[in-house]
Amino acid sequence: MYIFNVSFPFGMCARGRRTPPIPEPWMIDMRLIARLGAAVCLGAVLTACGDSQSQGQGGSRPAPQVTALTIQPQAVTVYEEYAGRAQGAREVEVRARVEAPIIERRYTEGAFVKAGEALFRLDPKPFEVAVERAEAQVESAEASLRQARRQWDRVERLYESKAVSTRERDEAQSQLELARADVALAEAGLADAKIDLGYTEITSPVSGVTDLEALPEGGLVQPGDLLTTVTQLDPIHVRFALPEDDAYARERAEEALSGGGSSSSHTARLIMPDGSLYARKGNVDFTDSSVDPQTGTVRARAVFSNPNQKIRPGQFVRVRLETATLSDALVVPERAIATDQRGEAVYVINDEEVAQRRAIELGPTVAAGRVIADGLESGDRIIVDGLVSVRDGAPVQAKPLQAADRGEAGEE
Repeated sequence: MYIFNVSFPFGMCARGRRTPPIPEPWMIDMRLIARLGAAVCLGAVLTACGDSQSQGQGGSRPAPQVTALTIQPQAVTVYEEYAGRAQGAREVEVRARVEAPIIERRYTEGAFVKAGEALFRLDPKPFEVAVERAEAQVESAEASLRQARRQWDRVERLYESKAVSTRERDEAQSQLELARADVALAEAGLADAKIDLGYTEITSPVSGVTDLEALPEGGLVQPGDLLTTVTQLDPIHVRFALPEDDAYARERAEEALSGGGSSSSHTARLIMPDGSLYARKGNVDFTDSSVDPQTGTVRARAVFSNPNQKIRPGQFVRVRLETATLSDALVVPERAIATDQRGEAVYVINDEEVAQRRAIELGPTVAAGRVIADGLESGDRIIVDGLVSVRDGAPVQAKPLQAADRGEAGEE
C-alpha cells in the first residue's frame, strides 16, 4: 500500500475539501511492516496445508494391479532355427545326343511334365535312312553266314572221307566263324542306328517343372547342346548350414564318424518366407562330418514332401530342428522378463504381496516362452503383465494369469 502526499494551494484538495493531516514517517513504516508480516504468515500456512494434503494423497495411492503366474517344472523341447535355401531334389539338364535340326518343341515352358513326356523332336529322316542301311547290312551278313555254313558242311563230309586236306577244312571253318562275326557286327550297327533314331525324340528324364528353351525350333543342335532343364519339385531339398559349435552339429558329426544313428529319425520343420509353418514334416538326410574351413559351418540337408509345389526352388526358408529335451524346466513368458542396466530379471511376489526384483540367467527359447537356467525356484509367483507400474519392494494387487494368456508363439 502506497501513501501519496499531494499539496494543493490554500490547503484544499482537488474537490475543494481540506486535506487530511499527513501521517508521520514512523507511522508509515509500522503499517507496512505489519501488513508484510501478515502476508508471510498466510503464505506459510497455505504451503503447510498443501504439503500435508500432498502427503496424504501419496500415502493413500492404491497398489498397482498385475497378473501373476506360479512357476512349475515342465518338460519342454528346445528348438533351433537355421537359414536355408530350397532346391529341387533333382535338376536335370536335357541335352541333345545327336546332330540334327529341331523341328518341334512339344512342351510349354514353365509347365509341369511327367517322366517320359516328349519335350523336343529332331529331324528323324537321316537316322531312319541309317537304320535301313544297317538292316540291309545285317541281311547281307546273314546271307554270307548261310553260305559259309553250307560250305562248311560239304568240307566236313569230304574231310571225313579223306577227300580234302586238313588245310581246306580249316579254311572252311574260318570262313564260317568270320561270317558269324560279320552278322554280329551288322546287328550292332543296326542297334546303334536305332539308338540314334530314338534320340530324335527327346523326353523328360524326371517329373518336374521345365525351364525356358535354350534353342528355338529350326536351330541345329550338336551332341551335348543344352535344350532345357527339368527340376523335380517333389520331394524338395533344403540346404542349410550349422555353426561349428552348435550342439546338433556336434551330435550329427559324432554319429557320422561312428557310423551310428539314422538321419531319418531327425525330424525337421520348415518356416516359410511369410513366417508360417509348413504343414508337412521333413527329415535331415545329410549332415557333413567335417567343418567347412572357409565358412566355419557344417553343411546339412533336409528333405520335405512337396506334392502341391508350395515350396519353390530358390526360396529362402528357415529349418527348425529339435536340439534337446528338458524334463524339469522352469519356463516363463517372454513378456515377464525385464531388462535394465543390471541385466535380465523378473519380479517375484512374496507372501506379503510385495514385488521383489530377482536376477535371472536365461536359457534357450521354447514354444511356451523362455527357459530360466538360474534365479527361480519351483512355486515362485512372478509378475507377467503390469510391469510398467511395478517398483522393487512396493506392494501389488495380483490376480492369476488366465490359461488362454499363458502361451507365447507356440509350436504348431
